[in-house]
Amino acid sequence: MRSKVLSSLVMAVAAMAVAAQPATAQSGLLKKKTKLEPITLAAGKPLAAKPYELEAGKYYSIDIVADGSQELGVAGPEFFRNVWVNEIVINDVEVRPLGIDSIEFDGEGKATISFIPIRPGIFELRIPKTTGDTQKAVFNVKG
Repeated sequence: MRSKVLSSLVMAVAAMAVAAQPATAQSGLLKKKTKLEPITLAAGKPLAAKPYELEAGKYYSIDIVADGSQELGVAGPEFFRNVWVNEIVINDVEVRPLGIDSIEFDGEGKATISFIPIRPGIFELRIPKTTGDTQKAVFNVKG
């Protein structure tokens, strides 16, 4: 009986010690970022050269670059609902959004999105109100 009580006490103390440790797993994950080829917003040019091949649970960043030739943006509610966005950096200002559907550029500029895909699937960022294949960036997310 005494050994069961002692064993239970040791396990309880060990559990409390683990619980008291700082959460370092997430911060470690956010240090191993893969930089993707940028998405380019320019009149008459494709957004991306080829589909992006991603893995759910890995950390990525992508630049969205507008050349200012036309007021353009990208929308992708399904993409943004299936990734966790860590931050969006615009002109050295870091934004940590709870949700996003689109980004629009009125002129030349760059936005960097850091994110982790959380669900496998095929998702798109597309220039709103367009239908052409060159007017979208496709993200193939594997499980």
